[in-house]
Amino acid sequence: MRRATLKDVAARAGVHVATASRALNETSRHLVNSATLDRVLRAAADLGYSGNLSARTLRTARSMAIGMLLPDLTNPIFPPIVRGAEDILRERGYSTWIANTDDDPKITAASIDAFLARGVDGFISAGSRLHDGTAEQMAAQGHALVLVNRAVDRADIPSVTADDDHGVRLALSHFVELGHRKIVHLAGPQDLSTGVHRKRAFVQGLADHGLDREPERVAQCEAWSQREGHRVLSGLLRDEKIDFTAIVAGNDLIALGCYDALRERGLTCPHDVSIIGFNDTPFMDHVAPPMTTIRIPQYDLGREAAKLLVDLLEDPTGGPRSIVLPVELVIRRSTAPLR
Repeated sequence: MRRATLKDVAARAGVHVATASRALNETSRHLVNSATLDRVLRAAADLGYSGNLSARTLRTARSMAIGMLLPDLTNPIFPPIVRGAEDILRERGYSTWIANTDDDPKITAASIDAFLARGVDGFISAGSRLHDGTAEQMAAQGHALVLVNRAVDRADIPSVTADDDHGVRLALSHFVELGHRKIVHLAGPQDLSTGVHRKRAFVQGLADHGLDREPERVAQCEAWSQREGHRVLSGLLRDEKIDFTAIVAGNDLIALGCYDALRERGLTCPHDVSIIGFNDTPFMDHVAPPMTTIRIPQYDLGREAAKLLVDLLEDPTGGPRSIVLPVELVIRRSTAPLR
């Protein structure tokens, strides 16, 4: 069966080919009157017309496709970010292609090459490191790029992030209000902006509240994972080098690992140790105990990143700009007054 062409759609709708093309293009269909638009769309549906991406790309030098790079699809923080980005991109006529990079630079580079070979118009990356040669190279080569959730240490690469510093300050203030004075931080990886900013804010927050600031009050996790949270807190409990009644976890997954480590030692949260997570990833209100955490606007991170990218594509001379979105403390049952 022969594949329907744009000419076939135009003939069935009784319009010129150029009119059919405008009607089928989401960025130009506003130029077509509603009755004609309806006829063309009905004709395209009847004929099963799907367009020709390669031909359209050659004509316009635009594929209307965006490549999105994610470090870990199994991390529940990322689906809401993707949904937010897709909702905006779909409204603006773009499709979204997703690659999981496993936070591996080689896989990231291969994914970028694959996207470029398919002619994507720009990139949204959620997996950049603080010092990221790949992001710097993409920017230097003129590729449209917006970072989301994480940033790099360069102001000329646009990003959309949450206010990590304020989030940690909220967590510490909550603990102080509950009477806790001996607090530790299970920090995330220090080659990522989120890990660096949250750790820095914790150390500064201890000083601001006049709390003990021994170096041992920061324990380093090598990954944003439940397994790492369990490993690091198990070490603190085993070594008994530092006394603590409260934990600011680098993220919710690390906090879940803390739950596991306490349970193995016969301890409970918050009776023995209070815990605050970070991100408010889906289902943190359903764990036992429901987790007090810092909520970042995951869906809005994706939306704002997509808006920035589309603005950059439509006006490359506008210059880079970055956005920091507000966070909030969500109090549940993993924190309690000091006994």
